[in-house]
Amino acid sequence: MKEKDSRILGECKRKLAKRLERKQWAEQDMPMFRARNIHYEMAERTRAIDCGGIGAFHTLARRTGLIEAIDDSLHLLKRHLPYHESDHVLNIGYNVLTGGTCLDDIELRRNDETYMNGLCAARIPDPTTAGDFTRRFCEDDVLALMESVNRIRVKIWRKRLSRKERKVGIIDVDGMVAATTGECKEGMDMAYNGVWGYHPLLVSLANTMEPLYLVNRSGNRPSHEGSVEWLDRAASLAGQEFDRVCFRGDTDFALTKEFDRWTAEGRDFVFGFDAMPNLVEIAEGLEEGRWRGLRRREKKARGGKKRSRPANVKDRIVEERGYKNITLEAEHVAEFDYKPVKCKRSYRVIVLRKTLRIEEGQKLLFKEPRYFFYITNIEDMSTAEVVFFANERCDQENLIEQLKNGLNALRMPVGDLVSNWAYMVMASLAWTLKAWFALLVRRREKRRELLGMEFRRFLNAVVRFPCQIVGGGRRIVYRILGYNEWTGVFLRTFDVIRALRFT
Repeated sequence: MKEKDSRILGECKRKLAKRLERKQWAEQDMPMFRARNIHYEMAERTRAIDCGGIGAFHTLARRTGLIEAIDDSLHLLKRHLPYHESDHVLNIGYNVLTGGTCLDDIELRRNDETYMNGLCAARIPDPTTAGDFTRRFCEDDVLALMESVNRIRVKIWRKRLSRKERKVGIIDVDGMVAATTGECKEGMDMAYNGVWGYHPLLVSLANTMEPLYLVNRSGNRPSHEGSVEWLDRAASLAGQEFDRVCFRGDTDFALTKEFDRWTAEGRDFVFGFDAMPNLVEIAEGLEEGRWRGLRRREKKARGGKKRSRPANVKDRIVEERGYKNITLEAEHVAEFDYKPVKCKRSYRVIVLRKTLRIEEGQKLLFKEPRYFFYITNIEDMSTAEVVFFANERCDQENLIEQLKNGLNALRMPVGDLVSNWAYMVMASLAWTLKAWFALLVRRREKRRELLGMEFRRFLNAVVRFPCQIVGGGRRIVYRILGYNEWTGVFLRTFDVIRALRFT
């Protein structure tokens, strides 16, 4: 970072801290929002954009070799008049990255001359052309696009993750329903919950919350269908940099037919397991001495002092009106060996017994035990650690929520299954660039915060800030016109991006 930039940042931070410091105010005779006599006028020379962070992410795409990788992998255009395949892919990805929620939002950027100047683009594809591009894809082309991104992903893991962070690569897998209100979209069908649409499969790396593979499927397909192929692909990808690979998923993905093969190949797994009658019978027959109490990890208070918990309004209303209520009284864990029918060897089954209180108003009706099962081939985890590890899969649920409603990558805006698959892969590139940017941040605590940050907050903190675009001297200068708490992190990380070199 330039010395001048560091000085300006420090001054902005001091001014803001002084403005927001706690002080004893006198009684005010006017509201705090006092602006009046406001006017607007057009600037003659100064031109600015509202998404000043886009320059850093385009530099990231160039420095990592992503642009060249896309053009080398995709061959959908016979002639480049005037766009290359990477132009189309990045156009959709950048539209999402700058806050666009649908293809039509590309038109806003296409009519923003300063935005195109910032990317040194004479023009960018319009929404109709972008939609036509998605229809050029076949299944092999979508796979080629994902693999081109994954090749860059591996290089970033190698460069930015420490040896400790690369000990175990955790691969999460889950299905999700992507609804559509269209009636003529090829491949759509009714899902298990009665929703019309598609049923994409997501395979992600829990360590960095990156989507490794997104696979579109018809809405009526089961969650686990075709997942083995994509899990094996993800394991091969993660195995290039991580010492061990561990699969994690819910009961739908406990594919016992694959357990022996995965174990022989050195791949770990922890899956939820259906509470089948024979397993429940085994759990009920365990001696009481084999059960151990499970103590959940307490959340640490952000400040030094823990706030007192307010009164539970919901519980009070349930009690007053005599509703039936189920509350958790205690949790215990135990384990036993179990050999699934399709396996040649036994595996550890960890059983979680939840003791539930069934109440009606203030009356205790009875207590009921419920059993939850997890199956694993990992021997060096305690029973409690297996349960906690399996529960941490909720981070992938957060990723699914971000892909759905943060990026709007699962809107299914075009006409058939494969073209919508291509769109979701290109749109999810915005989240991948977010993860890569976070991995390049020097301070560990800021890196962790950015990796787990919701997309909308990331958008407002790191991407959407005003910048004046100044060209000349074979340079494009993004002159920052605002300040927030992430501006310093952004500038320091941009220095890292500019210095990137991949061999």
